[in-house]
Amino acid sequence: MSQSLNEALLYSQRWLEVIHKSEVSEAEGRQIIAESKHNFAEYFNRGWLEYRKSVTEAGDWAVTEWKGDGAVFRDVLGREYLDCLGGYGMMNLGWGHPEVVAAVRAQLQHTPMPSQELIDPLRGVLARLMAQITPGDLKYSFFAASGTESIEGAIKLAKMYSRKNGFIVALKAFHGKTMGSLSMMGKSDFRQPVGTLYGGPVYHVPFGDAQAVEHQLDICQKVGVDIAAVLMEPIQGEAGVIVPPDDYWPRLREITRHYGVLLIADEVQTGLGRTGKLWGVEHWEVTPDILAVAKSLGGGVMPVSAFCSTEEIWQVMMEPNPFIHTTTTGGGALACSAAIASIHVTLRDRLWEQAANKGDYFIPKLKSLAGRYPQIYREITGRGLLIGQHFHDPETGYKVAAGLFKRGVLVAGTLTNAQTIRIEPPLVITYEQIDEVLNRLEDTLAEVSRLE
Repeated sequence: MSQSLNEALLYSQRWLEVIHKSEVSEAEGRQIIAESKHNFAEYFNRGWLEYRKSVTEAGDWAVTEWKGDGAVFRDVLGREYLDCLGGYGMMNLGWGHPEVVAAVRAQLQHTPMPSQELIDPLRGVLARLMAQITPGDLKYSFFAASGTESIEGAIKLAKMYSRKNGFIVALKAFHGKTMGSLSMMGKSDFRQPVGTLYGGPVYHVPFGDAQAVEHQLDICQKVGVDIAAVLMEPIQGEAGVIVPPDDYWPRLREITRHYGVLLIADEVQTGLGRTGKLWGVEHWEVTPDILAVAKSLGGGVMPVSAFCSTEEIWQVMMEPNPFIHTTTTGGGALACSAAIASIHVTLRDRLWEQAANKGDYFIPKLKSLAGRYPQIYREITGRGLLIGQHFHDPETGYKVAAGLFKRGVLVAGTLTNAQTIRIEPPLVITYEQIDEVLNRLEDTLAEVSRLE
């Protein structure tokens, strides 16, 4: 072998030995941190590392996550943090939920990945479960690995069924970063550098304004532009946790039926209990034509996503070509085992009710704090445990996030709204941990207020 291949062989062997260690010494931890920073800068994305530097640095040694359980994680040096980010909604069940890990470990002893030629049981089991837990008459599902893939599938399905090309989406919406999903994104900063994206017409309208959607559909009908679907998040996540008016989703359902277009719900972040209902659209008792879900579906252990629809719409996925949409690795046995366990725990522990109750406890206390610091806050928004802290400017929010992290609490901004810092903890966070987060936030706000 070449020298480079020999180096790769030895390097991979050393890291396999590290992976198998349950604990590392402080010296080993510091070596891991230094090496991780070097690898990110030289081989992954130097800009990503620099962007997060002020949050991930602690003293002389960057925070390099190592292990966790529930709503707590520890870095490689053993320092402990309260997680109020939850992997951007991925870790509804917390870090390394033991039942999900156990299901994946057990499946490893059977078949880690299917042949894709024969029938594998877990993909069918998961599809049946999705039919049982999704709203209304949604029945069929296709599985992939990420949220953006689920949106790509939803877009493709809508186009095939309707035989139309246009889409209506929301300003500041976030639906993913592959080419089709990126075309739907409601912030041009991410679309423009790529150049030409999806070829069909995409219209962006204000979120929460059903009249704007109806107006756009009316214009399109008059000028002969065919719209396949309206694609919306139940509650906008990356736009800053924007909750629409209560009549918004019911009106969307009425309008789309009137104009003969499909309604797609992007439940990638809101699904499986995050907002206090099992599905975000259930706040308004609406059933979409197509639903996309990801993030927490894998229980924070395996990547898995799905797009789901009705039997009528799904016919275009089955006839005349049942292989019109496939993936080699999506819906693999390990991913499906994690999703099955995740659904089981979510239903058994009624985690959406926990999210609703904890949100009802958390949000008023946050609003009370915001009322005491009007020079810092504009408002608090949210449902369940998807919460947005809105500041007067990005710099203030940045100071609050950094101050919290200095005190051992992880939060993060939202991707299409620079003035908002989200609070999105695992749904299993305890009330004692919520109180501790509030205490540390109060200390942070007092410090930020003194410095201004």
